[in-house]
Amino acid sequence: MKYLILLCLLLIAPRLEATGFLHARGQDIVDESGQKIRLRGVGLGNWMLPEGYMWRFGSEGDRPRRIEKIVSDLIGLEEAAKFWTEYRRQYITEADLQRIADLGFNSVRPSLNARLFLTEGPHPSPVEEGFSLLDNLIRWGKNHGVYVIIDMHAAPGGQTGQNIDDSANDRPELFTDSGNQDRLVALWTKMASRYKDEPTVAAYDLLNEPLPERTGAAKRYKSQLEPLYKRITKAIRAVDARHIITVEGANWANDWSVFSHPFDANLVYQFHYYAWDRPDKLKGIGEYLEYRDKFNAPVWVGETGEKDDAIYWATTQYFEASNIGWSFWPWKKISARNAPYSIKAPEHWRELAAYSSGSDKPSPEIARAALAQLLQNIRLENCEFHPDVVNALFHRVPGRVEAENYGDDGANKSYFVHTAVNSTHYRTAEPVPIALVENGGDRYSSAQAIQLQEGEWTAYDINSLEPKNLSATLQAKVESLPASVEISCDNQQQEVTVSNTKWSQVDLKPVQFAKGMNHLKLRVKQGVIQFDWVEFK
Repeated sequence: MKYLILLCLLLIAPRLEATGFLHARGQDIVDESGQKIRLRGVGLGNWMLPEGYMWRFGSEGDRPRRIEKIVSDLIGLEEAAKFWTEYRRQYITEADLQRIADLGFNSVRPSLNARLFLTEGPHPSPVEEGFSLLDNLIRWGKNHGVYVIIDMHAAPGGQTGQNIDDSANDRPELFTDSGNQDRLVALWTKMASRYKDEPTVAAYDLLNEPLPERTGAAKRYKSQLEPLYKRITKAIRAVDARHIITVEGANWANDWSVFSHPFDANLVYQFHYYAWDRPDKLKGIGEYLEYRDKFNAPVWVGETGEKDDAIYWATTQYFEASNIGWSFWPWKKISARNAPYSIKAPEHWRELAAYSSGSDKPSPEIARAALAQLLQNIRLENCEFHPDVVNALFHRVPGRVEAENYGDDGANKSYFVHTAVNSTHYRTAEPVPIALVENGGDRYSSAQAIQLQEGEWTAYDINSLEPKNLSATLQAKVESLPASVEISCDNQQQEVTVSNTKWSQVDLKPVQFAKGMNHLKLRVKQGVIQFDWVEFK
């Protein structure tokens, strides 16, 4: 009976429809009614294009074709083929799209491997599996109000010559073999013909992260990039006049010197942003904003992530203050603490991973059991959810608000300091003093604190999905006594004394958050205080 009730509820539940075709209008992306749309999404990596680092594999399993070889070596070609069909069927399902929408994301960016849509070799033929998977994704997106940005992550021949594009020979053969460019144009033409009337598709992302500098590929071939984009766009426009085209620069999307001028009226320029500096640093995006003004076209961050909550909060806040949407990378992966969902590594997974690094081959029995368990573990209901990651991306409570992540509205709005001397850490273009926390972090991350003196303050915009009364804790230390701080959240104020010269936690009175945007301020009343974070639970 409970299943019949559930079915009835599903049938009568309202379905969210995408609000028509998106298009570029000046520096904004708008829908058919003219409403501005900011794309906030997740990348569906590791699904149609498995990546070795997401599998915790070594160099012999760093890209799809090598991972496929390992699986075939372990369980045989026939079983491997069945495994991959089931893997792609289970990794992303409608449950994922519904959850993505429920969490507040409005778009997904699936990374495609051209091999799932077109065979390799001199006489390629269409492969239906990839189109079927993409059809399903678009249908689920339509059901739940989620746009789809189609990302050509691995083009025929490879556009980077690296593992991320499934390169066969570690060369960007898309640019060394004109036949591969012909195949790419034909594939995009087929895509556009298939989805030309589908408004749930937000954009065609023509080529992911082409031509890295470190290999010399950018220097040798980047002069080909914009002409190739123009050729693909011309072919698409012959069958599809409505969809956005988004293009990425050379050198992992970020070298925009390859662009001369907008060559289409519905064009969005894309860069990728990863904050991997040690210690942490928020890199400026001024050059992309200058291009935006020059081209009068929208700018979008197609990938950001792979770090920690502090950086996630800071970067998406930074983008949105600059009128830029974003897509977090990735939605889920194996044994991940820094993604919305983590896939539990199967029993004996270390033995498979060791084999991918050149160690002894595990038995077929162990491999079969591990791979069978993986097919269960990748299902969303069996994954571990990390709410702090999502809350950081959307600047929500409950969660930890890092003191260095004050707003991006500038002096006298997001901060006030007496002396304007730019920080040497983290936000180096601003005058709020930021220091590294002792013993903070490891070689993969760092922890920062701000230092304020009497009369100085920082302000934070914090979202809440519903009215909530949350406990609050401040981590701080005194640089100069006596010291006190006033903490306000909209019309609530409390003053606390800070007396410890070492990092310590101070319990605050509970804070009532309203639904929607809330405004938090830290203002030093006396002394000099370093602030690490405020946590709301």
